[in-house]
Amino acid sequence: MTPELLTELRNASISFIPSQQPTLLVTATSGYIPIGQFKEIFSIAETFVKERGIQKVIFDKRKLTVFHQPSMVWYFVNWKEKMFDLGLKRHVKLLPDDEVFRESVKIGRSKINEDFPNGLFHRMEILYAESLEQALAL
Repeated sequence: MTPELLTELRNASISFIPSQQPTLLVTATSGYIPIGQFKEIFSIAETFVKERGIQKVIFDKRKLTVFHQPSMVWYFVNWKEKMFDLGLKRHVKLLPDDEVFRESVKIGRSKINEDFPNGLFHRMEILYAESLEQALAL
């Protein structure tokens, strides 16, 4: 399936993938996304989730080279909580092929889980994939 580009932003693009499970694809297009732009990107994504009845979001982080913990905390504790309330239950991530980045994600997620043990994001299905094709199949 060919994604339908919805918007192109400074450090990311947002596309729609029509399927049995309507999917939003957020693709990082640079090595680093400042937190203000990160919040803007996902606020725009929230609008599409509402408008299109999105059931799954794929976040393609493969171009990122910098891991930013404050962005990850906001993403889990604020954005994912809102999305859960909107009915989004599945979130798939594509990580860069960089072991340091991947380990940083594990450590960061562990810290968030510890700091927010009752967060709604715990009830969301958060998966990881190695390719867009695999992410779509999940």
